Amino acid sequence: MSAAVATQEHAGVDESQTSLGRIAALTAEVGEVAADKTRRIRQITGQVRILALNAMIESTRAGEQGRGFAVVAQEVRTVGQEVDTIAKDLEVHLSDRVAELRLAVERMAERAQAERLVDLSLNAIELIDRNLYERTCDVRWWATDSAVVQCATDPTEAAVSYASERLGVILGAYTVYLDLWLCNLDGVVLANGRPHRYDVRGRNIAHEPWFRQAVALRSGDAYVAGDVQRQNLLGNAQVATYCAGIREGGRANGRPLGVLAIHFDWEPQARAIVQGVRVSADDRARTRVLLVDANRRVIAASNDTGLLDEVVAIDLRGRRSGHYRERDGSVVAFHGTPGYETYQGLGWYGVIIQRPASAGA
Repeated sequence: MSAAVATQEHAGVDESQTSLGRIAALTAEVGEVAADKTRRIRQITGQVRILALNAMIESTRAGEQGRGFAVVAQEVRTVGQEVDTIAKDLEVHLSDRVAELRLAVERMAERAQAERLVDLSLNAIELIDRNLYERTCDVRWWATDSAVVQCATDPTEAAVSYASERLGVILGAYTVYLDLWLCNLDGVVLANGRPHRYDVRGRNIAHEPWFRQAVALRSGDAYVAGDVQRQNLLGNAQVATYCAGIREGGRANGRPLGVLAIHFDWEPQARAIVQGVRVSADDRARTRVLLVDANRRVIAASNDTGLLDEVVAIDLRGRRSGHYRERDGSVVAFHGTPGYETYQGLGWYGVIIQRPASAGA
C-alpha cells in the first residue's frame, strides 16, 4: 500500500467519522427541538383548559343566558384535551424514535472506529513485513559476497580480517543492523562486522535455533527468519536474526561452507512502527498498539510494556482479521501478516487494544 493510498484511506475514514458525528449532533438537536415544541404545545393546551374551565364557571353564574356559552366552553375544553393527548403521544413516539436513531448512529460510529483500528493493525504489520522482506534479500545477497565465501572456504587470518572489514562496510551503509556474523558449519563465529564493539569471534552459537535451521537449508536461495529475542552476545539487545547459507563459489546449489547471520536491530525499528500508527491525540492515552508473534508474544508495544514476556490472548475465531469488544468495553482489532513478495511472514499479528473513553488513561 503506497503512502498516498494509505493517506486517502485514512482521509475517507476520517470523513466518514465526521459525517457520523454530524448525524449524531443533528439527531440530538432534533430530539431537543421536538421535546421543546411538544412541551410548549402542552403548556398552551393547559392554558386553554384553564380558560375553558373559567368560562364554564362564568356561564354557570350567568344562568340561562350563559347556557350557550357553556356549550362552547365545553367543546374548547374537549379540543384542548385531545390536543394534549396528541402532544403526549407525539412526545413519546419522537423520544423513542430519536433514541433508536441515536443508538443506531452510535453503533455505526463504533463499528467505523473498530474497522479503522483493523486497517491500522494491517498497516502496522504490513510495514514490518516489507521491512523484513528487505532483510531476507540482504542476507541472501551478502552470503554470496566473495570475501564472505573466501573466509568460509579458507578462514586464514588474512581472509578473516578482510571479511570482517567487508562486513563492517556493509554495516556502515545499513544502519538497521547491530552486527553480521560469519559462522562455519560447526557454529563457530569466524568474523563479524563490529569486532571492536562485539567480541564474538571464536564463540560457538551452534545451540541457537536459527543456526540449526540455517545449516539445514538446501539452497542458497533459502533463508531463515528467527524469532525476535534478546541476544546476550549483543549486549542483550532485542534482535531479529536472519540467516542464509554460504555456499561454494557463491552459487545457490554450491557445497555448504557456513552460515551468514545478520542481526536486525529490532527494538527501535519496531517501536517507530507501533508508535507511528495514526491514532488521534484524544485516543492515544487509551490505545495500545502491538505486534505479536505466532505464539501471541508481544514483540512491540506502543507503550513499551510487556516486550518479549507478555502473551496476549486474541479471540481470532479462525479469522485473519477482525474486531470484537471485551467485557470491560475495550475494542480489540487485529490483522494477520499478509507477507510481502517472497517473504510469507511468520504468523505475526498487528493488534490494537482501545479502552472505552470513560476509562481514561
